[in-house]
Amino acid sequence: MEVLWDREDAGRGAATARDVSRALAGDRDLAHTTVMTVLDRLAKKGFLRRSRDGRAWRYSPAASREGYVTELMLGALNETGDRDAALAHFVRSVSRDEMDVIRQALADLISAKEPPE
Repeated sequence: MEVLWDREDAGRGAATARDVSRALAGDRDLAHTTVMTVLDRLAKKGFLRRSRDGRAWRYSPAASREGYVTELMLGALNETGDRDAALAHFVRSVSRDEMDVIRQALADLISAKEPPE
């Protein structure tokens, strides 16, 4: 996923399995068929979009990094028996800078929902 997100961030677009294999070559010793299998499974699970390019598939992320992490966080939150307690505990554990980000996001959300005068 990181390889595909990085490509997207750099404006290089969708990647073939060969592109992903090359990008991972310095980090890991993976067989090309392993990369193809993982990309296929991620596409079937909805994490990736894919389109035909000749005989190859081109893959791109179905969601941004932020969107993916948001879904993970919401999934974890749904696993708790007490969402309020989990949220409160989370907020107490963030840094001051992160608190400022949360405050600003809440302020933006509230102002967007307020009817104009």
